[in-house]
Amino acid sequence: MNNLLYVLLMTQPAEGQSGIMQFLPLLLIIVVFYFFMIRPQMKRQKDLKKYREALQKGDKVVTTGGIYGKINEIKDAHIIVEIDTNVKIKIDKSAILKDSSDISAAK
Repeated sequence: MNNLLYVLLMTQPAEGQSGIMQFLPLLLIIVVFYFFMIRPQMKRQKDLKKYREALQKGDKVVTTGGIYGKINEIKDAHIIVEIDTNVKIKIDKSAILKDSSDISAAK
């Protein structure tokens, strides 16, 4: 990749060829990266943020640590999750991945 960039930057333009034509392949690579890598990742992050904001008491969730539970209480920055009868843990909202129905559907 570095050699390709070096060749693109160091070659002299042919007669009748502008300097912009040399950078066109590099610009195309940047555009492809944006549409196939950066944009979908931003969309996933936006959807996950919407999901976390829409959580309600009683929803079944899975944490990043793999703990399954049911939401018992929601605060601004954290959630109280009941993982068993009379066993509750306090976790950060950003540790919620998705609900358990999404996991069973993926299997």
